Amino acid sequence: MLENIGPRESVILARLSGGPLANTGVMQGMSGSPVYIDGKLAGAVALGFPLSKEAIAGIRPIEEMLRVDPEPKPARGGTALALRQVQAGNARLEEIATPISFSGFTGATLDRFGARLRELGLDPRQGVSGGGNPNDKLGDPSQIEPGSMISVQLLSGDMSVGADGTVTSIDGNRIYAFGHRFMAAGATELPFARSEVLALLPNLNASFKISTAREWMGTITEDRNNAISGIMGRRAPTVPIEIRVGPNTYKMRMIQDRVMTPLLAQMAVFSSLDVTERSVGASTYSLHGRIDFEGGSVKLDNAYGGDLGAPAMVSMGVASPLAYALASGFDALKLKGVFVDVTPADRRDQIAITGLAASRQARAGGDVEVIVGFTGENGAETSKTVHYHVPVGTPPGVLYITAADATYTNMLDLQAAIGAPVHSPAEVLGLLNSVRGSTNAYVRVWRAETVYSVEGRDLPAPPPSLALILAKAQPDGPSLFTGRGSKIAEIEIPQGRNVITGSKTVQVEVKE
Repeated sequence: MLENIGPRESVILARLSGGPLANTGVMQGMSGSPVYIDGKLAGAVALGFPLSKEAIAGIRPIEEMLRVDPEPKPARGGTALALRQVQAGNARLEEIATPISFSGFTGATLDRFGARLRELGLDPRQGVSGGGNPNDKLGDPSQIEPGSMISVQLLSGDMSVGADGTVTSIDGNRIYAFGHRFMAAGATELPFARSEVLALLPNLNASFKISTAREWMGTITEDRNNAISGIMGRRAPTVPIEIRVGPNTYKMRMIQDRVMTPLLAQMAVFSSLDVTERSVGASTYSLHGRIDFEGGSVKLDNAYGGDLGAPAMVSMGVASPLAYALASGFDALKLKGVFVDVTPADRRDQIAITGLAASRQARAGGDVEVIVGFTGENGAETSKTVHYHVPVGTPPGVLYITAADATYTNMLDLQAAIGAPVHSPAEVLGLLNSVRGSTNAYVRVWRAETVYSVEGRDLPAPPPSLALILAKAQPDGPSLFTGRGSKIAEIEIPQGRNVITGSKTVQVEVKE
């Protein structure tokens, strides 16, 4: 027994034998395997030595696993910290990584997002499960017993993501499994299915099980430091995600989690594009769709193009608003569904802003002519002319005029929103639905003055008495950004289906 290796934590050190362990050692997927001593349940296999030649494991005592009970007994104690690893010389006794199987995803998807998954303590693997689309009906709870394999399904359908582990103990309709955290999500609602082991694969780095999810069994309700716990016979809520790429449609259901849901949606969109379309070479993707919440919807309407990285930009265009809305924490922004329609084209419909001209001087009450120059494929040059009317009473001084793409212009607005408290779901949805599309250029008229933000919006040139109040109310005080300043007006210039890039700025002096 290794006692007090963490705050009020102990580990039983044991040498395992029997079955395939001589060849495989301690395997991924064994987390939660029950260990009996003299016929009594001692705990679960939870830790191992990486690259060890012998099946030596750390056993999580069952008493510590039972701490995840939603109504813990005070005598059991507890800790907010988890044992991640114990250093013994050059060897480490660490939590067995949770194998997370991806079915229906391309290898490039796992290469791109693998590092983020490993940061969460997950070990992503491709093609080591039989898919994650179990029977719709709940299975018979009698099929689950200590030692049974389960799969926590994060995504199911045409693409699936499932994390495998073992059941340690059953108390009525409640199960205890894994012997360590899954994602340390605390109270949660994750669907789990009974999983059938198809084969064992010995590996010099980390041996693992090849399995397939069979039927839904219940809901994981607690994801704590020392174990996960769930209830059999209860359905976990999931939300639909539908991705259409040209003539191909992919339908799945995914969990609702502030961290994992945006990541899963991003990976699913990226993989849909990667398997359907080319990822290298001139391409343009038109993104349409919506993200539905209980309190309203966010419209997806944008375009992305280039020779490299366009699928990544499209997937980020779906994940970013989803992550922002879920992170706001409003009950009214509970996710109801994600519906994405991507139209690809094997060409680069892209135009750069390469010129900007305007009158050097202007007077209040007069007009300023602004000419924006564009350069497209094969050097084709075009220009658009717009007019800005200088309002009567405009004080003398320098006006800045910036012609820019949507990325740059949206970033300036986000500078105002970041750090500002969000007061309502409507404010969140309003901000997300105001994101500009990339097929327009935006002419922004502004002054290099102190910026005051109210509910994420700039308030230019407030009266001195109001400015004094606003200065005290700003989270970090009033701010001045050379590229942002205080916006006075904005003019939109549509460019059809072409993606606009670049920015230019000129100055105009307002005379008395």
